[in-house]
Amino acid sequence: MRTDTPWSTLPAREHLLAGAVDAAGAPVLDVVVPVFNEEKDLEPCVRRLHEHLVRTFPYPFRITVADNASTDRTPQVAARLAATVPEVCSYRLEEKGRGRALRTVWSHSDAPVLAYMDVDLSTDLNALLPLVAPLISGHSDLAIGSRLARSSRVVRGSKREFISRAYNLILRSSLAARFSDAQCGFKAIRREVAQRLLPMVEDTGWFFDTEMLVLAERAGLRIHEVPVDWVDDPDSTVHIVRTATDDLKGVWRVGRALAVGALPLDRLARPFGDDPRDRALPGVPGGLARQLVGFCVVGALSTLFYLVLYSLFRMGFGPQFANGGALLVSAVANTAANRRLTFRVRGRSGAVRHQAQGLVVFAIGLALTSGSLAALGSASGSPSHGTELAVLITANLAATVLRFLLFRAWVFPDRSGSEHELRNVR
Repeated sequence: MRTDTPWSTLPAREHLLAGAVDAAGAPVLDVVVPVFNEEKDLEPCVRRLHEHLVRTFPYPFRITVADNASTDRTPQVAARLAATVPEVCSYRLEEKGRGRALRTVWSHSDAPVLAYMDVDLSTDLNALLPLVAPLISGHSDLAIGSRLARSSRVVRGSKREFISRAYNLILRSSLAARFSDAQCGFKAIRREVAQRLLPMVEDTGWFFDTEMLVLAERAGLRIHEVPVDWVDDPDSTVHIVRTATDDLKGVWRVGRALAVGALPLDRLARPFGDDPRDRALPGVPGGLARQLVGFCVVGALSTLFYLVLYSLFRMGFGPQFANGGALLVSAVANTAANRRLTFRVRGRSGAVRHQAQGLVVFAIGLALTSGSLAALGSASGSPSHGTELAVLITANLAATVLRFLLFRAWVFPDRSGSEHELRNVR
């Protein structure tokens, strides 16, 4: 995985100002059409796309034909189009790979919004403006066409339909992806996002789209989905079995990298306050409201996990051992979840120290809950299982408040303020 991006976090999204963009002389939108041996379909595709943009798109645009090492007359057709059709240019690559073509062209483009579509124009072009509008307005970071949205209208064979739905089910179950259609050849991205995201994307083929979307989603970037009208191309040259095999290998590789924290996704994070949910509340320290929500969600899930483990352990052991074992396992999971989700600490740096400090917090919780069980045993002799659970829930609520305070102030302290003060002193 490439992890050598030198930038800090992304700036806040802003609406692209038409006057400023026009003055700079660069198009607002650059639509890339990656092709390989498409001498027959290339010209009608580009002319139809150009006519549509001239008629409906209110900003300057460019169409870039990205030739993936074609061996037929595709390069000549692309060159002729670039010479005769305004706003069209061509780019020749000597190696195959749709992902390689998109990374190369997008990395060199000066347009603030970058898009791509398949040469067969299976997607109805009326979805193009809705696709890029949220990126132009500053509402979203990426946009994708979805053939699986409720309001999409799709014409294709049952075999491709099954493969598409099965693939997206795999992504949801293995990578926790929430977007609905990874492989629709109709996507767009803001240039400042592409500059920092693309160096992290390793794949150069068909899995490029999926990897880009998974990393963007894990980094907290906003992905806008557009329902599309889509008609299958019966002459498609995509090799389904080979593509599926490569995609599954990519899922394994990305999943492993995410699991070990090998990707610096914090470099893709938007600054605090970009999201309306992050705006400062009077009298509340920055980030506290969001952290409280995250901590409560993680805590609720951890409590359920703890109670299930306690009930299982209680079948074969005494209450003290069951409580200690269940609390230890759930505490490790709780610290890991709060580290990533509540306090947004990425990567493996400091993970061992955080777990060690989390175990200290766990010991405090163990003392509270174990003390409660001991007091209950002394008072009642042989309490019922339901009474034990009620006492443990009460003790856990008290331990939870203390756990949050210790996590926020000691385990995962916010050092941004002190770092800012140091920079000001220097």
